[in-house]
Amino acid sequence: MLQIKIHHHYTDQLIPLRKNKNPLQLLPYNMKRLFCLSSRTQSVCENALKKYHYFFTTFSSSSSSSTVLPNSQTSSPVINTTATENNKKKRVFENEASTLYKRISPVGDPNISIIPILDQWVQQGNKVEQHSLNRIITTLSKYRRFKHALEISVWMADKRYIPPTKGDIMSRLHLIYKVYGLGKAEEFYNNISQKFKCYGVDTTLLNIYSLEKSADKAEALMQKLRETGCLKTPLPFTIMLNLYYNFRNWERMDELTNEMEKMGLYRDKFAFTPQLCAYAANGNIQGFNKTLEIIEADPRVEMDCSRYLMVADALSKAGLAEKCFELLKKVEKMAIKTTKGRYNTLNSVLRLYADIGEKDEVHRIWKILGNDKIYNTGYRNMISSLLKFDDFEGAERIFKEWEAKDLSCDIRIPNIMIDVYAKLGNLEKAEYFLNCGIAKGGSPSFYTWYRLMIGYFEDDQIPKGVEALKNATLAHQFSPSEELLQDKLVILLKYLERRLNVEELEGFLNVFELEGIFSSTVCGRLLNFIAIETLET
Repeated sequence: MLQIKIHHHYTDQLIPLRKNKNPLQLLPYNMKRLFCLSSRTQSVCENALKKYHYFFTTFSSSSSSSTVLPNSQTSSPVINTTATENNKKKRVFENEASTLYKRISPVGDPNISIIPILDQWVQQGNKVEQHSLNRIITTLSKYRRFKHALEISVWMADKRYIPPTKGDIMSRLHLIYKVYGLGKAEEFYNNISQKFKCYGVDTTLLNIYSLEKSADKAEALMQKLRETGCLKTPLPFTIMLNLYYNFRNWERMDELTNEMEKMGLYRDKFAFTPQLCAYAANGNIQGFNKTLEIIEADPRVEMDCSRYLMVADALSKAGLAEKCFELLKKVEKMAIKTTKGRYNTLNSVLRLYADIGEKDEVHRIWKILGNDKIYNTGYRNMISSLLKFDDFEGAERIFKEWEAKDLSCDIRIPNIMIDVYAKLGNLEKAEYFLNCGIAKGGSPSFYTWYRLMIGYFEDDQIPKGVEALKNATLAHQFSPSEELLQDKLVILLKYLERRLNVEELEGFLNVFELEGIFSSTVCGRLLNFIAIETLET
């Protein structure tokens, strides 16, 4: 917090500057005169207020619970209740958010609207606070419940409980993209009021174009930001650097970096990360080491574990195992020194050690994680890592450990075992792990049945494969990629049920083969099965 030292014949104290209060209103008359000595003093104070965005309060004293205001006659203690009131409001907001979230949270199916819950909340006389609702939106987004988060955002404005801010528009634009895709996001952007089309909203749309890998649209919007003089932070450059990194367009990345330097924009950790990853992908160790030295010499950059892990992943994929190992050691030391995010960081370190073939390091990190509670993510990570070494016995041992723990069933853990054994043709083992997942309370997902279906078809157990196909098409909560595949499998299932137009079905299966969904063996066996069934009927 910025502090200005003011010399006074009664006291010599530090005044903390804060936002939204007129400093002269809070000072006694003799102190106001000090501020009015010159216009230069006023200008300094005004600039400081704008820059640091804090509330201007009374003098600080040695006591944290009270402050003393100097007076020309006497000095009497005055209790400053602002902090206490703010803390009370914060607790109220947190309690409201927690209570409302507890009502929303059980509605896991995105196809079930939470609007009735929100309406009921108001009908019962509860307050509608923007802070509480935004916190719930953030939490739902964190768990990828974008549709419910969007419902809250729209409900806030449509019911006119809370007028939208530019921040709300940014959030809603992002959520619309996540729920409905690029077309609807652009439609929303084009229809919003001009007063909301600010730098933040434009940058959100730019990020959406980057995620969509729509280079032409992203470049056009970036040029618009240049022409309007809005390129004053590293963020748009970082978005474009990530886009060009995905396209492996190293030349454009260099051009953007040079442009930032000419504009005097220092590169933060987000801007440096794609550059390091690009050097890793190129195998440019000299450029990598030089950039890393610049980062570590600049205290403003403050690279964190998550950024280093992205770079380590790029090193691993480029086959630079030794350099990746060095970076993982650095991340590991950083993670052990802190508790925030330590569990997730060490899990990622474990996975990357497995990627570069360091089995002993995998077991060592697992022991460190074992000192605290291990959650589903940890077991899923460890089982996958051991299977990279073909350590089936070790993976099964960890699976049994997970099975015995009092954890909710994450069906993705049995899916890992089902996948590996179905690929090996050991369908008896795959079925065993399916039953284990069901016994622990899990519901088989689309992927569970899809993987079993392929295994059955390849093993010439066509009736079981068809049954798994039926279950796959009925499974709920698909990811976007699974939804597209499910539509195709539904068509296949209809053909199988009718067992008609075998030639048309053969062409359809050929497409499956070209797209890598089915192998030629699977297609042949399936067509043979259909032909026999058709003749018998």
